[in-house]
Amino acid sequence: MNNKERYSRQMILPGFGLATQEKLRAAKVLLIGLGGLGCPALQYLAGAGVGCIGIMDADKVSVSNLHRQLLYGENDIGMLKTTVAARRILEQNATISIEVYPYELNKQNAVQIIKDYDLVIDGTDNFSAKYLINDACVLLNKPWIYGAVSRYEGQLCVFNLGNLHPTQPLINYRDIFPQKPHSGEISSCETAGVLGVIPGIIGTMQAAEAIKIITGIGKPLYGRMFNYNLLEGNSYEIEMVKKNGTPTIDQDFFNTIHGEFDAGIYCNAMDTDIEEIDTATFIQLRANPNIFVLDVRERHEYPVIDFSHAQIPMSELENAIFELPEKEICIICHQGIRSLHAGELICAKRNLKVYSLKGGLTAYFNKVKA
Repeated sequence: MNNKERYSRQMILPGFGLATQEKLRAAKVLLIGLGGLGCPALQYLAGAGVGCIGIMDADKVSVSNLHRQLLYGENDIGMLKTTVAARRILEQNATISIEVYPYELNKQNAVQIIKDYDLVIDGTDNFSAKYLINDACVLLNKPWIYGAVSRYEGQLCVFNLGNLHPTQPLINYRDIFPQKPHSGEISSCETAGVLGVIPGIIGTMQAAEAIKIITGIGKPLYGRMFNYNLLEGNSYEIEMVKKNGTPTIDQDFFNTIHGEFDAGIYCNAMDTDIEEIDTATFIQLRANPNIFVLDVRERHEYPVIDFSHAQIPMSELENAIFELPEKEICIICHQGIRSLHAGELICAKRNLKVYSLKGGLTAYFNKVKA
């Protein structure tokens, strides 16, 4: 399919063009949460041509989702959101890649996953996740796009985007909301309700902010909190100012991931026993009958591979770890991100030597076709 034709309507915009489209193609965006915010954000990022999108959510589709999460249908009820979303998005745009994380973000995996992306979009509906996203992004110096909705209102802004304001201190979520609200202090959408179009509006705007950050067009909502009220049909912005004395990150989280954090080392890689190998080494290893090659992509993903391997999707791996043979394991996925996390899951329960193909099948096929 002709990508120039696909993206022609945005490439003819003043100040856009092929060079800007290439920035989108090279970008990697992580979307955490595939609910009312995440669904429209994902659809528009894919439509715009963002080259690699990570999608993270542990939930399954339920009937109460359908009025606002329009990526899903009645036949999807009971299925993992990540599975359904990945399939639908690749049907929409098969030229991009989707990395699937069918589990929750937590203190143990947050930095390991986020470090591989250019920016994060927050599609979550709970405060614990938002604080965790913030803290990991502060440690890794990654921008993230916050969104929240309730009843007939929504808000969004960009945090931790220091490159646009290098002379000013970074503004992060804790500067605006220093402490988590007490349990029950703020109602969730489940108890307060939300009109389905509201997360659609805010989620689409989050995608717009991501595109602006990636391409450098326009002025992102950094240092400004955008608020929208559907009933009044109006919007307003609140200027955000960094407060002295507010905590930058949660100290318990800091201690969990590293005793003495060294930003220079940590941004390159987490301490891990998983050995990353290049394509040449992988080709040698897979010819060894004592090496078990494990593909952790979901079953709908392509391209098809023609060498001997086993497939256990990431969404099924945790329940299948003790079925793996007593061999050295070489794990592959699309981009080499899920394979690292799969290796950690395996090593946590089995005493096996594990390798991860760096760059995944994308690097492999680029090598064999060269």
